Amino acid sequence: MLKDAIPLDQIRRALVIKLRHHGDVLLSSPVLSVLKSHAPHAEIDALVYAETAEMLSLHPALAQLHIIDRNWKKLGALQYLSAEWRLLKALRDRHYDLIVHLTDHPRGAWITYMCNARWAVTRRIGGRGRWWRKAFTHTYPTPANARRHTVEQHLDALRRIGIQPTPQERRLVLVPGHAAEARVTTLLTEAGLNERPFIHIHPASRWFFKCWDSHRMAHLINRLQAGGHTVVLTAAPDTTERKMIDEIQSKTRTPAVSFAGQLSLKELAALTAHARLFIGVDSAPMHIAAAMNTPVVALFGPSGDKEWGPWDGPLGSSHRIVTSLAHPCRPCGMDGCAGSKISDCLASLPLEPVWHAVQELLAQ
Repeated sequence: MLKDAIPLDQIRRALVIKLRHHGDVLLSSPVLSVLKSHAPHAEIDALVYAETAEMLSLHPALAQLHIIDRNWKKLGALQYLSAEWRLLKALRDRHYDLIVHLTDHPRGAWITYMCNARWAVTRRIGGRGRWWRKAFTHTYPTPANARRHTVEQHLDALRRIGIQPTPQERRLVLVPGHAAEARVTTLLTEAGLNERPFIHIHPASRWFFKCWDSHRMAHLINRLQAGGHTVVLTAAPDTTERKMIDEIQSKTRTPAVSFAGQLSLKELAALTAHARLFIGVDSAPMHIAAAMNTPVVALFGPSGDKEWGPWDGPLGSSHRIVTSLAHPCRPCGMDGCAGSKISDCLASLPLEPVWHAVQELLAQ
């Protein structure tokens, strides 16, 4: 029995802080669900960076979504401080009973300290100062050698305060919304795909050392099209990602349908929800596809597939992860071999194991 478990009936408002990238924020969505499930009377808020807000907005457990806009720094010192003060005041006015801090970021810890919640929980991190320790009433260790999925690591914060999530509660939650769904329906209709099954491929990541060879991706598309499958390509508006799409398209026998640079993250979620299968690399779109319950084939190189693979719950089997068997050095977590921005474990990953994973999921 946990001696310092938090009495859930005394939590009126809770704040979940996740100041990281898009995929990381989406992987925190089960924390909101579990908190609401175990404390249904409580209001659950979240604090994220502005650019990641779409990952949690419209979450059914969410009462208020607060944001930090990193562009505030461009406004000048006075306006920047004013924006920071307005945020802190808004958070303090909520009078949180519990803060769940899911980031190593000292900014989140400082906000936790300033909000003076009755209870606050975060991961135990060595080398932090006294003010960090004073900000939190509960901390939890990370097993030194355990490779656990990031979702489970997030949920450890709740386990530490006495909440044991059920497998059903650990699902990712992402709600596209009516506007996103309507626009995607229009795009699919205009492309003649409103009633045709398709395979969604998002080949890029914001970090290109996580990307597969464009020649092999084009060969995969050729095989899929030869088998009668329609392929839809997406990419961020980023110039480099769109160049990758152009390079892939130039190597295919028949260009795939492309919505590259045309979709918001909510619209990307609405699109992939219609797909029969998603194929991609370690990226936010891969996590989005998993959240929309679309079967995923994920290609992993230097990043840890155990920690960052497509999440299907603790007992799920709807996805396939393809990694190199010829590189015992992976996952190394490096930005390419020796920092070269090219990961040999991905660059040399052959087509056949990817094709095999695709065929397995299509046969289900």
